[in-house]
Amino acid sequence: MQKGKEAKKLRGKEVAGKVSDVLKLIKFSHTVFSMPFAVMSAFLAGKGMPSLRQSVIIIIALVSARSCAMAFNRLADVKYDTHNPRTAYRATLQQKIGSHNVWFFMMVSAAIFILSACALNRLSLILSPMALFIILGYSYTKRFTSLSHLVLGLALALAPIGAWVGIKGEFSIPPFIIALAVMLWVTGFDIIYSCQDVEYDKGAGLYSLPKKVGMKSALILSFVSHVLAILALLSLMYFTDLYIIYFIGVCLVAGLLFYEHSLVKPDDLSKVNAAFFTVNGMVGLVFMCMSLVDIFLFSAKLG
Repeated sequence: MQKGKEAKKLRGKEVAGKVSDVLKLIKFSHTVFSMPFAVMSAFLAGKGMPSLRQSVIIIIALVSARSCAMAFNRLADVKYDTHNPRTAYRATLQQKIGSHNVWFFMMVSAAIFILSACALNRLSLILSPMALFIILGYSYTKRFTSLSHLVLGLALALAPIGAWVGIKGEFSIPPFIIALAVMLWVTGFDIIYSCQDVEYDKGAGLYSLPKKVGMKSALILSFVSHVLAILALLSLMYFTDLYIIYFIGVCLVAGLLFYEHSLVKPDDLSKVNAAFFTVNGMVGLVFMCMSLVDIFLFSAKLG
């Protein structure tokens, strides 16, 4: 009996270890990038707090969709990750986990996403396969286009649209404006991040804007993309009841993005990780917090 208990504990530890490794492999912490904009979109759609049921299901849908996409990305890119010094740990970790386990995790995540969409409303269910096609298809874009950054932006931009549809069951202009801002924001910071892989991309035959136009020009395009993202966020005020606190939030986001660009130079990429994760994580959280305060103080009353 004692041996049976010890065996169960050992199996439990093994399962927990596998789950921990999978979460590391898919960089679960990076969920912070898309989640705040989706949450804001859901609250804007509901003119205040959505129902607890809707909120929980939307969060489950977002997490499962991203988890599915990241697991698939690791499987699709294992050949490249193995030979890229920056990403070699991914291949090592995947080997430790077992590719069959990663496939299983990916398929379970996809099923949870579709079931979550079904639990929200009919339109969400209808759109869920298209969403999966886009977020999974991104993984192959670096093989044939330098605009893969834009496709990644599109993949993350689906989150605020999906959240809005999950609450309202219909399309409207505001979520598409938020999605445009997210797409431009993600495109901008992914260009910065991909500067680290220029030499590897040349040897591997992969595509990116830094490789195509050079790092200096790519960083300029990244800056332009972020300026356009800020303009998109400001334009949202015209189509909604968002007011002064939201405006202050957008100004803070603009300041963070400006700071992000000050960290990275064509001849100095030592602070790319700080620019990528720390600053962009703050961008999402600042935007969400300021937006929600504005929605509760103004939009909810007007609704």
